[in-house]
Amino acid sequence: MMLTTTSKQYDEARLGFQRRDPHRPEVIFPVTSADEVQDAVRYAVDNDLRIAVQASGHGVTEGIDGGVLIATGGFNGVTVDAERRTAWIEAGATWRDVVAATAPYGLAPLSGSYPGVGAIPYTLGGGLGLMARRYGYAADHVRRIEVVTADGVRRNAEEDPDLFWALRGGGGNFGVVTGIEVELFDVPTIFGGSLYFDLAEYPEAPEVWREWTRSVPEEVTSAIAILPVPDIPQVPEPVRGKYIGQLQLAILGDRGEELIAPLRAIGTPAIDTVGVMPYADSGQIFAEPERPDAYSSRNVLLDDLDALKTLPGPAAEQMHVIAIRHLGGALARQPEVPNAVGHRDAAYSLTVITTDTQLQRKILAPWSAVGRFLNFSYDKLTPEEIAEAYDDYDRLLELRRRYDPDRRLWANHQI
Repeated sequence: MMLTTTSKQYDEARLGFQRRDPHRPEVIFPVTSADEVQDAVRYAVDNDLRIAVQASGHGVTEGIDGGVLIATGGFNGVTVDAERRTAWIEAGATWRDVVAATAPYGLAPLSGSYPGVGAIPYTLGGGLGLMARRYGYAADHVRRIEVVTADGVRRNAEEDPDLFWALRGGGGNFGVVTGIEVELFDVPTIFGGSLYFDLAEYPEAPEVWREWTRSVPEEVTSAIAILPVPDIPQVPEPVRGKYIGQLQLAILGDRGEELIAPLRAIGTPAIDTVGVMPYADSGQIFAEPERPDAYSSRNVLLDDLDALKTLPGPAAEQMHVIAIRHLGGALARQPEVPNAVGHRDAAYSLTVITTDTQLQRKILAPWSAVGRFLNFSYDKLTPEEIAEAYDDYDRLLELRRRYDPDRRLWANHQI
């Protein structure tokens, strides 16, 4: 099936979670199989059109204007091989789809904090998830990739070491991925949730978390979100209208309470959701909004958090979320089969989410970045800024020229 601008389903098919600059394609192919993906790419080649791909549409930085949009949401099957501890994930599956398929076997993927994100685009960008410090990036545990390259040829990427290296971390610049096989882990439950501290009452909470991260074991993956919470009825009363530090915790093993004792010593949180939960409920840990919205974000990778005291506080003129994630552990190690993910020596990731780009730049100005992570960058970046995400950008550029010489692919971040 092919949709045009006059089709009734056109708007529904083109709009994703990110509504700031949605796609405006000439035609849309809502695909349900790898064959249909290949047909859509060949249509674009035959008609000399550019190609964008959208699963959930969380990471759209700049919508395509004209061209072909391959909408993969209906191509979302997941097949689990419990004996081999792997899952085959089709192009449009979200982490919610994958976790629902793996949980009955007591197995878990390296899924992200929000279950509605497309599993494949997340993984192609690297994938920084709930068990990242223990197992590394999602891209580190990909065994197979099936991809249709920009010439309309379907390939098994693992048979081509250069292509396999580039796809795992290089995003959507090298082809339209129709499926990936990923490793699964024996994690039926996880200790996690959030401690929401009113920063007017406990201003030391971010600094206590920072010090705590210096010594925690790899079983601990954590983050802090700092934000002014709107004073509206839809928000839980304990945090309504307050400036909140949300400590987000995901811990493997049975020492969770012991490990978070220094955080509980801060004081009484406004809300406490921490405890043992089935991994299938792990989306509750970060408790991120589920409503599509228009937003922008910029990310930097850091060696340390020395500029914590420069954050704007509740006096900031615009709504904003400052999201800081603790890195290190397995994230710092190359996988057995190396990939394109860069800056593994970074200690923290800092992302500023807001509609006010001037506020973004003001918040980020005091920080000394060592790179950036593109999965958390929801804005159009310059080529120089995109290059800052990688250790070997020249190799990625050469491979982009090899696999997409006409630059037909409209990736979220163009290499």
